[in-house]
Amino acid sequence: MKKILIIAIWLFHTSHAIASDEAKSPAIIPPPVQFVTEHSGRFNGQRIDYRVIAGDTYIRDDEGKPTAAFFNVAYVKKAEANQKPRPITFLFNGGPGSASLWLHMGAFGPKRVVVPSDAKDDGAPPYPMVDNPDTILDVSDMVFIDPVGTGYSRALGEKKNADFYGVTQDAESIAAFIHQWVTENGRWNSPIYIAGESYGTLRMGPLLDALGGRRYQMGVNGVMLISAVLHYQNSRFNQGNIMSYVSFLPSYAATAWYHEQLPEKPANLEAFLDEVRDFARTDYATALIAGTRLPDAERQRIIERLHRYTGLSKTWLDQANMRIHVRRFFKELKRDDRDVVGRLDSRYLATEPDAVGEFYETDPAAAGISHAYVAAINSYFHDDLNILMDRPYFASSPDAFRKWDWSPDGDAPNGGRFINVVPQLGSAMRYNKDLRILVTSGYFDFATPFFGAENALSEMGLVPDRIHYTYYEAGHMMYLHEPSRQKFMRDIHGFITGSDAKTPSGGGN
Repeated sequence: MKKILIIAIWLFHTSHAIASDEAKSPAIIPPPVQFVTEHSGRFNGQRIDYRVIAGDTYIRDDEGKPTAAFFNVAYVKKAEANQKPRPITFLFNGGPGSASLWLHMGAFGPKRVVVPSDAKDDGAPPYPMVDNPDTILDVSDMVFIDPVGTGYSRALGEKKNADFYGVTQDAESIAAFIHQWVTENGRWNSPIYIAGESYGTLRMGPLLDALGGRRYQMGVNGVMLISAVLHYQNSRFNQGNIMSYVSFLPSYAATAWYHEQLPEKPANLEAFLDEVRDFARTDYATALIAGTRLPDAERQRIIERLHRYTGLSKTWLDQANMRIHVRRFFKELKRDDRDVVGRLDSRYLATEPDAVGEFYETDPAAAGISHAYVAAINSYFHDDLNILMDRPYFASSPDAFRKWDWSPDGDAPNGGRFINVVPQLGSAMRYNKDLRILVTSGYFDFATPFFGAENALSEMGLVPDRIHYTYYEAGHMMYLHEPSRQKFMRDIHGFITGSDAKTPSGGGN
């Protein structure tokens, strides 16, 4: 199945000072390290011989001094005679402050970890690791990126990890990495695709801005927004914000449908959600805007519809003023069964001792999958790629989210709580006629609700004909659900090859 050639490449550069986040005295910057192995496998029916290059790529300041070491894992097909420029796909997760292990070990890597498809807990090791013939190596090389402070990536020289924690700082560092990697590997004329999950989709706006700007002037062929969050007004419950209640309603309906909590369960989920979408953006949005001006008869009509779509009691909906906060929904939907539903994937359930509390004690979805993925990436690095590092691997940054700078322009309204990167996506599409966007969404995802993404991508300035939507009966990580994983990989494959069929904009339109 594979032939392993281990090459430890130590590249010596001029020594510069390095300071960790805690250190006061500079130290010598170590040379970047790489581990190279050779493999072969069958992907989508094709035998592919490929090389895996895992290690550090240094980004530098204008004076040429290293500022950060980006640990990345590149999968590169061995060159063939007269081979056309081969696509390259850069992949990262979100957080902010997450390494790329989730996309790597869950969907795109040549090996993947298997967790229960029916939303059960992953338990304790050992966890099944299997070959992944569905990955895209037959049509694209891949580079998995761990942002600074995650994985093995870290700041260098006088920089601290926290210097890269921010909407703009993070995106600019990722742009610098992509530029550096493309340059070092001679891939300037290769079609470029970028896949980001969760916060990685919000990163895409400023990232495209940085790549396409005067500094780098790089064109991108396509971006894959996996579980997209683009405008926080559509997905975060800040005081005075109405759109979050509108955007979450179809996700509530999908979850109530899945757990059979509706007064009457519709047979067809998609048709049902189209009906809920239409109600949410018309009658429900109008009622929320009306506020205290809403006539009592109309209020009761709206409450009746909300009850029909969510299964929540009419008394509770009335007392909540028709506003369903997602954190309350987790606990309220199946309170009589003492169960809470998951945030990342609402198929997951957990029973808690406090059946009268307002909020759950932890996300049963996150708790149900994390152990398997962290064990898998560490095991795969050690056993298959022979990676031996002198520092720990961080699946997520210990402090990135706490220190994150949410002000993309230095003066973000509400401290960045209503951050919106859609204008940057629109600008990139208007000035690059070949840029296409794929939006993949799980119906049971409360971290990045699918209707929130649809609402964001309905703003003016985008090019709707080049935006493609796909949906799955799964959650935030749709590849946890086996039928959805298979469909997801077909959709990604089709997007890169150009054989995908366009879904009407945002569903239900």
